[in-house]
Amino acid sequence: MRNIPQRTCIVCRSQKNKNELLRIVKNKENQIKVDEIGKESGRGAYICYDMNCLEKAQKSKKLEKALEIKIYNEIYEEIKRVIEKNVGGDVIG
Repeated sequence: MRNIPQRTCIVCRSQKNKNELLRIVKNKENQIKVDEIGKESGRGAYICYDMNCLEKAQKSKKLEKALEIKIYNEIYEEIKRVIEKNVGGDVIG
């Protein structure tokens, strides 16, 4: 049986299995990507599939600090779509 790597949400600091968190990546070209499969190369930051964590990340600029780059609203919108798709759309907000 393989060990599932643990990762920590940059917002709420809860530790979960890597596949239970959404990875946001900054690649060598300084592009930000929402990495749903967890295989993109580059610096990654993890966030819960949770709108509360996303809102806190946006307000506190935790993603920007973790990835050391300005993150525009389009990226947050894309993250929001991915969270809604994976949670099943029963999200308040």
